[in-house]
Amino acid sequence: MRKSAFEGKILRLLRNEIQYELERSPPSQPVAKFDAFTVDDRPGEQWIRLRRKFRDEDIKVEATMFDGSIPTSKSGGGGIGDEVQLHITLIVNITKGEGGDVLEIMCSAWPDSIEIKRLFLCRGVKMPAQSYAGPEFKELDDELQDSLYEFLEARGVNDELAVFLHKYMKNKDKTEFVRWMGTVKSFIEKEVK
Repeated sequence: MRKSAFEGKILRLLRNEIQYELERSPPSQPVAKFDAFTVDDRPGEQWIRLRRKFRDEDIKVEATMFDGSIPTSKSGGGGIGDEVQLHITLIVNITKGEGGDVLEIMCSAWPDSIEIKRLFLCRGVKMPAQSYAGPEFKELDDELQDSLYEFLEARGVNDELAVFLHKYMKNKDKTEFVRWMGTVKSFIEKEVK
């Protein structure tokens, strides 16, 4: 069965877009380490995982691709072309010992900073379905908030990590976009038997 004119047009547009993306600013090879973290990036997934040891703790950071933004109007008006600040969600899990409790810290990674949103203690044993999750982070005492930021910073979850993640995810976003276009192109090219 021959391809329709619509399929031919879609294929041509996909080939052109893939070529444009690869020539304009080709994605770079993803790095496997950042600071003391190893980076686990699985092609086709929306997350990356970073792992490291810190004393007797296992630190695992799961980071989304860009999952939100806020406007950063430089001109002061809500006009076209205003810039946005991209957002990445982080889930930081800190485990002490085998099968123990996990301190889970929900964070936002902005282009140059980490912001703690909430923290939970997940017990190694089954927790009640409606267990108390604690207050919003911003409701905590200022000194306690500062101490928790220092706690994370000592474990490598800091502003430098936010900068790294934004650079990494910009590259991953391009890589995944090109991969996605290639997958769609392959599907349309496939002959039905």
